[in-house]
Amino acid sequence: MYEIRWHGRAGQGIITVSRLLGYAALLEGKYAQAFPQFGPERIGAPILGFTRISDEPIEVHSAVYNPDVVIVLDDTVPKIVNVTEGLKQGGKMLLNSAKKPEDLKEELKIKDVRCSSVDATRISLDILGSGRAFNTAMLGALIKTEPLVSVETLCKALNERFRKDIAAKNIEVLLKAYKEVVEA
Repeated sequence: MYEIRWHGRAGQGIITVSRLLGYAALLEGKYAQAFPQFGPERIGAPILGFTRISDEPIEVHSAVYNPDVVIVLDDTVPKIVNVTEGLKQGGKMLLNSAKKPEDLKEELKIKDVRCSSVDATRISLDILGSGRAFNTAMLGALIKTEPLVSVETLCKALNERFRKDIAAKNIEVLLKAYKEVVEA
C-alpha cells in the first residue's frame, strides 16, 4: 500500500486533487481511498488530505500517519506545520516551489528523504492566468516522480471530472508540471 499526505490550505484544492488521484487508481483496477482532515477551518487555514493506493483491498480507515510521500501545495505551510512528521525514512517530499530541491532540504532540515520541487503556481498562472490549477500541477509532478498511475489515466479522470474546456487546461497544466519537476 502506498500512502500520501497532502498539505495545503483550505480552498487550494486538496480534496479535489486527492480524489482525482484515487479515482485514477480505481480506473486502473487498483484500490484507493482519498479523504481530507479538517475541522471548522476557514479559507486559508492549514488542512490535510490523504490518498492510499493499493493492489489489495485497503482495510485501514484512519489518517495517514507514516506516509510514503508528503506533498506540500503551499510553501508557507512548513513554517507553521511539521510537514515531515511521520514521513518514512527514504520517503519523498514534493513541494510547490521555485526553489531547488537541495535548497528546500536544507531549509526544512530534512535528511534521508528524497525531495522534488516544481513551480506549480507559476505553471498554473502561465496556462490559466490564475493559480487555480496548481493542485493539478502537483499531481503531474507526483506521477513523474512516483508513477502510481499513468498520465493517460489521469487525463481520463480530469476529462470525466471537469467540463471539456476546463479539463483541457488542467491537462495542459498537469503535463507541463510532469516535464518541469526537479528531483534532488
